[in-house]
Amino acid sequence: MPRQQHELRRRIVLSLVGFVFLIAIALYLKNSPMQQFNKHLQKRQFLGMDSLSDLPEVKLTKFHSRPTNVGDLDCRMYNCLNIYKCDEQANNSNTISVYLYPLAKYFDEDSNEISPSMSKEFYQLYAAIVDSEYYTDDPSKACILIPPIDLLNQDSFSSRDVGYILSSLPHWKEGSNHLLFNMLPGNAPDYNTVLDAPHEKALVAGGGFSQWTYRPEYDVSIPIYSPIVNSEAVKNISSSAKSLLLISSQINIHPSTRSLLEDLSSSHPNVLILDKCHNIPEDVPSQLRRCTRDQTSRKNYPEVLGDSVFCLILRSARLGQTALSDALKMGCIPVFANDGYVKPFSEVLDWSRASVTVRYDDLRDAVKVLEKISPTEIKLKQDRVRWIWERYFSSVSAIVLATIRIINDRVFSHKALSYEEWNEPWWTKSVQSPLYLPLIAPKEDGFTAVILAYDRVESLYQVMSGVDKVPSLRKIIVVWNNQQKSPPPKEEWPPLSRPVNVIRTSSNKLSNRFFPYKEIETEAILAIDDDIVMLTSDEIEFGYQVWREFPDRLVGFPPRLHVWDENGNPKYESEWKNDISIVLTGAAFYHKYYNYLYWNKMPAGIQDFVDDHMNCEDIAMNFLISNATGKAPIKVTPRKKFRCPECLTGGSLSLEQSHMVERSTCINEFMRMYGSLPLKTVNFRADPLLFMDEFPDRLKAFPNVGSL
Repeated sequence: MPRQQHELRRRIVLSLVGFVFLIAIALYLKNSPMQQFNKHLQKRQFLGMDSLSDLPEVKLTKFHSRPTNVGDLDCRMYNCLNIYKCDEQANNSNTISVYLYPLAKYFDEDSNEISPSMSKEFYQLYAAIVDSEYYTDDPSKACILIPPIDLLNQDSFSSRDVGYILSSLPHWKEGSNHLLFNMLPGNAPDYNTVLDAPHEKALVAGGGFSQWTYRPEYDVSIPIYSPIVNSEAVKNISSSAKSLLLISSQINIHPSTRSLLEDLSSSHPNVLILDKCHNIPEDVPSQLRRCTRDQTSRKNYPEVLGDSVFCLILRSARLGQTALSDALKMGCIPVFANDGYVKPFSEVLDWSRASVTVRYDDLRDAVKVLEKISPTEIKLKQDRVRWIWERYFSSVSAIVLATIRIINDRVFSHKALSYEEWNEPWWTKSVQSPLYLPLIAPKEDGFTAVILAYDRVESLYQVMSGVDKVPSLRKIIVVWNNQQKSPPPKEEWPPLSRPVNVIRTSSNKLSNRFFPYKEIETEAILAIDDDIVMLTSDEIEFGYQVWREFPDRLVGFPPRLHVWDENGNPKYESEWKNDISIVLTGAAFYHKYYNYLYWNKMPAGIQDFVDDHMNCEDIAMNFLISNATGKAPIKVTPRKKFRCPECLTGGSLSLEQSHMVERSTCINEFMRMYGSLPLKTVNFRADPLLFMDEFPDRLKAFPNVGSL
């Protein structure tokens, strides 16, 4: 009997092991590369993309009306797009879903096929979305829907037929939440700058927008894909030793513009003007050749663009040009002279770093403008040009996915890519800020007021009461620097609405004010002396809001300046000047990270010098921050000097000549320890809006700001 039980248990265990093994195999097959490929293939077959010659047929009837509204110019994200639908279907992924209508052949009532022919680029557009994280095959879960008709080239379709097809789509609803891609808008002779077909409330990703037809932060300006530079016949050549300064290679330019360019070329031998070639061999595509005006010199296009530093981008027949893609591909810096053109992805791309813009009326002076650009700036622009081409222009997929990402950033703005992520190549990403943080406003977590105190109790109470009225204050820390006398008991302190921590130091050192105390929980610190009683709550709050925009800077109230004496040595200056290079930390905001630097990374000897002389800790902090950032401090509000007759000090120590001499000594000593003078001079002051305007105080965000 025991033997039979043992055999039964053995069989049960073997059965369970086999069952688990089968489950593991099934899971592997479900997620295997082959299975994933099959799913991918099924998605494409669902769209008809692998059987284009045998698409389903759709016959439109008289019940399908034809929309007449070419486009609602008042459309914005808040009124023409159901953004709530995008949020509902995101499932906390912060990623929009894009639905592609299955491809089909459309016929009108007379059985005439009205579907535009599908280009290779439109196929690539569909394939890019199918293969992306945005794709969904469920229209009820989609934020964006893309119609199944190729609208990339205005010359390939009838506007009337397009309206007919769009209105037949089951989810059209006047185009809300639909996205149309159109690279070449308008027909001859007018060449409209926007898709010339009834699209109502649909978003348009267009390649030829002008400022008059572009709906800001609704439409998306995209590049015009250039098949020429992506062909195998074109060599990717970008010579470092360029023989030309500027080249114009576009055809179909207005005769008056052509004449102007020829005049420019005749007076500047480093400017080359090319046009269409005549009488070229039949086996050579005309778009791969450019010739001079007299046809005596023939150039391979677009390779010739690689011989020039700058490439002129003008309007020819259409406002948007493939010439831009061609120039970027060949490493040529574009010079935009097409007024009113909305540059591709200009909503997120900083074109000033990769191009030059001149007004058409100033085209005669273009060479003078370009000759003033330094070699260093040219090199930076060339690097940016190549990167923009590779990331945003090089394929239909790159263009489509960048477009959808822009819309995604609008919908989920809290997760939008930063300026740096859109514009900084990976190889240029170095530490721009010692905070290792993006230089944008941090979250609103308020600030901690750190008050250095010794025995001036009455003015300390005034400072605490004043700071307590500031809306963004989160905590007060009193650094009690007197080892011979205890701080007042809490019951004697003024009534305060924020928590207070008193930290007793072990020695009387000025550097104690910059110690990285664990009690400091906010990013922002307001360093303030115990006798600065004249600042209003509005002034302090405004100073904090300015710091939020510049979290790597020292932002404060009392300014000072370093100047040079007759012997070429820097000296400390407190007179009224237009320039500043120092902001005193008796009343200033800074990031708490600098406390760590002060105690751990500052040049050896500076902290001992400060504590031995009981002076210049504020100059030391200015040196530290300017050295780490390469930037000047920021002065806020008009207050220049802090005269305080009610303070217990009886006057300002900085007025004493001996004090000025010692402060100058500090600057010279710190400069010696750093090996340079990192202080930066600037003539800038931040004041609140409406500060000097004659408006009622109720209209001002910071009405109680003192004068000079």
